[in-house]
Amino acid sequence: GLRSGKLGEQCEAVVRFPRLFQKYPFPILINSAFLKLADVFRVGNNFLRLCVLKVTQQSEKHLEKILNVDEFVKRVFSVIHSNDPVARAITLRMLGSMASIIPERKNAHHSIRQSLDSHDNVEVEAAIFAAANFSAQSKDFAAGICNKISEMIQGLATPVDLKLKLIPILQHMHHDASLASSSRQLLQQLVTSYPSTKMVIVTLHTFTLLAASSLVDIPKQIQLLLQYLKNDPRKAVKRLAIQDLKLLANKTPHTWSRENIQALCESALHTPYDSLKLGMLSVLSTLSGTIAIKQYFSSAPGTAATTARSFDLVKLAQECCYHNNRGIAAHGVRILTNISASCQEKDLLPLEQDAVFGLEALLVLCSQDDSPGAQATLKITLTCMVKLVKCRPHLSQSVVESLLTQLHSAQDAARILMCHCLAAIAMQLPVLADGMLGDLMDLYKLIGRSATDKKQELLVSLATVIFVSSQKALSSEIKTVIKQQLENASNGWTAYRIARQASRMGNHDMARELYQSLLTQVASEHFYFWLNSLKEFSHAEQCLTGLQEDNYSSALSCIAEALKSYHKGIASLTAASTPLNPLSFQCGFVKLRIDLLQAFSQLICTCNSLKTSPPPAIATTIAMTSGNDLQRCGRISNQACMKHSMEEFRNLATRYGDLYQSSFDADAATLRNVELQQQSCLLISHAIEALILDPESASFQEYSSNGTAHVESEYERRMMSVFNHVLEEVESLNRKYAPVSYLHTACLCNAVIALLKVPLSFQRYFFQKLQSTSIKLALSPSPRNPAEPIAVQNNQQLALKVEGVVQHGSKPGLFRKIQSVCLNVSSVLQSKSGQDYKIPIDNMTNEMEQRVEPHNDYFSTQFLLNFVVLGTHNITVESSVIDSNGIVWKTGPKTTIFVKSLEDPYSQQVRLQQQQGQPPSQQQQQRTAYSRF
Repeated sequence: GLRSGKLGEQCEAVVRFPRLFQKYPFPILINSAFLKLADVFRVGNNFLRLCVLKVTQQSEKHLEKILNVDEFVKRVFSVIHSNDPVARAITLRMLGSMASIIPERKNAHHSIRQSLDSHDNVEVEAAIFAAANFSAQSKDFAAGICNKISEMIQGLATPVDLKLKLIPILQHMHHDASLASSSRQLLQQLVTSYPSTKMVIVTLHTFTLLAASSLVDIPKQIQLLLQYLKNDPRKAVKRLAIQDLKLLANKTPHTWSRENIQALCESALHTPYDSLKLGMLSVLSTLSGTIAIKQYFSSAPGTAATTARSFDLVKLAQECCYHNNRGIAAHGVRILTNISASCQEKDLLPLEQDAVFGLEALLVLCSQDDSPGAQATLKITLTCMVKLVKCRPHLSQSVVESLLTQLHSAQDAARILMCHCLAAIAMQLPVLADGMLGDLMDLYKLIGRSATDKKQELLVSLATVIFVSSQKALSSEIKTVIKQQLENASNGWTAYRIARQASRMGNHDMARELYQSLLTQVASEHFYFWLNSLKEFSHAEQCLTGLQEDNYSSALSCIAEALKSYHKGIASLTAASTPLNPLSFQCGFVKLRIDLLQAFSQLICTCNSLKTSPPPAIATTIAMTSGNDLQRCGRISNQACMKHSMEEFRNLATRYGDLYQSSFDADAATLRNVELQQQSCLLISHAIEALILDPESASFQEYSSNGTAHVESEYERRMMSVFNHVLEEVESLNRKYAPVSYLHTACLCNAVIALLKVPLSFQRYFFQKLQSTSIKLALSPSPRNPAEPIAVQNNQQLALKVEGVVQHGSKPGLFRKIQSVCLNVSSVLQSKSGQDYKIPIDNMTNEMEQRVEPHNDYFSTQFLLNFVVLGTHNITVESSVIDSNGIVWKTGPKTTIFVKSLEDPYSQQVRLQQQQGQPPSQQQQQRTAYSRF
């Protein structure tokens, strides 16, 4: 390792540090590792120093965990006094890489200033790198170095290539308004003084970055860039202006005025170059999806001319829709789509049809071409189609028909994308009629028998569209065609993906058959159990499709059959879980489904008891005597039956809420699914209360569904219609009839059957985890052996330090990001030692909570805990996360340590003397905490 005499082994040891930091990212290791690296940097040769520099740059987010910063900097800084300019240059780069932890070190500032005057080019370039990094971090350094940089840039002795490297430092001069203003003035002078292409490009780009950081000068910067775009004849400068305008359009679209957009439209209309037109349209298409487009179309008071000319954007988009360059045409239709989607003015309504025609033309053009460029354009086109149909549902029919027509002649790569588009549209709107299924099935048969990746992908995409379009039930003919194609041309993975889509769309009979066929094709036991559990769940849900209204005995037998399969499935699912993949969400979701089905079954039995055990003849007399009108109804109104049932549904709703809160990494559709299950539990508990237990005080306002909410899937649409129907039934019964009659119990049973008849959708998170987030906690002090308690004297407080690291998968923050971590520390007395006298409850427990914001995925905080009561205490530290919307997610983990509270020696001595009947001596009496000072 590092102690080896061979240079190669030392270098190998150094470059392996970043992986070590990833494996154990806590300060105790990182501090000692960086101190070791600093020693290597101090005594090693330049190549070793370079390796240490690269490790430091790769591990930038771990730098703030260095505890002995002074010692680390001291060891590195000693090399700055070397006679070797390369060693000094590496040290400067090292200091620049550490700028985030030593922004205000004056000796580092001084060294950078000195090195800027060096005669060695390598050292000067390193000093420029360090100056840029320190300027970004330190306001004092930026203010101090600004004049020096200005002199060097304007000095005649400074070579031009060095000036080009110095100018970008000015982008960091945004710490206060005066500094930003003086930097802008300098850049303005440079743009006019040095008109060469390279200088103008570097200066303009620095100008833009400075404006984007300081925010106040963005409108001026947009005008300057538009001016260069219009007047400068050089293509390179125009391209840079377009690139910077795109940056500002993405960052601050609200700062674009109508005049800015108009100027950009005019430039795009008049330019003869397609490459520049493409760039300008790219900026306009970015702006068209933001608030800027509404500002552009809002009419200016009293100026008719402005209103007429404001349609230049529309004219440009219509012109470009049928351009021979695919990219330009794509941006043209995107602008028209965004205008149609966001602007509802009557003048702009004809643009819908223009957008549809443009989209259809591009679809025909790109679907025949297999090149990557055509595929990229096709993706833009299809995204626009989905957006347009979502905002203007009346256009859906023509869009879907053009997609279906084009599917037959398209290339395979294009067909896959078109199928995704069809599925996305059909999920939002039921536009795929049964007549269209025939076309899809013909295409499915025609796919052919080749087993290429594209064909496999196409099989899955087409099957998805078929499942979406026929969500009620698949005919046996369709099933046969799908299965035949899978037997002929597919591998096991394709069959599994199609089965998974069938489970998501509620086609459980198809899914069950496919899972059954795959059982013998997997290589591991865990996979076998996973597939077996999926097969059982699909079979269970298939049992529930035979439910019929008003036939309660068959409903009970269907639910019993489903429960039987569910219990088999949960046993298989438990066997499929491993320590690395515990399947906690899946197990939780299925257990809740089992308990929900049991609760439904129990409710139907309870309702049936009105028939099997009607009220006695004297029920009315009992009701009048007791003053409880519900006693007329006999056993069914008995609190023990219905109240228990209502409580059970409320409890299930709470458990669904807990499952929701623990699913931080789930996608929106999965969370919505869990929410719908929770709402169905609340609906039934409300119906029980409104119909039987407390009809007088039942309120319908809080349960009335919001019809304007956008529905994302067919499953949600059907569940919402059931909710609305049940609420209407309950409300009308509640008004018309006094409780409790057969009508009331029938209404409850029919509500249960209506909910169960909607096929359950197993959403993406049940099968696939796209985002992965976990928290790793480290507590100090921590015992060597987890079962061993930490000893603390009862007159002292324990300082518990909690450190944590947030670990991500391959796609961090895909659905939601962690804003802060909430740490909850609680302690409970487990076993008392010593006298058994009464203790105030406050002294027996500790309850504390703190919120910390992770920085570079690391956080730490401290808690002071009291252990006045002698004995063993159990401390639990639990973490939960708060996302950027302020929602709390109970992600865990939960860590436990034990503390043994011991009596302090002096109190123990006094107590022993009192027990022996001896008064404590005068000298011992005076030995208090104060007498020691």
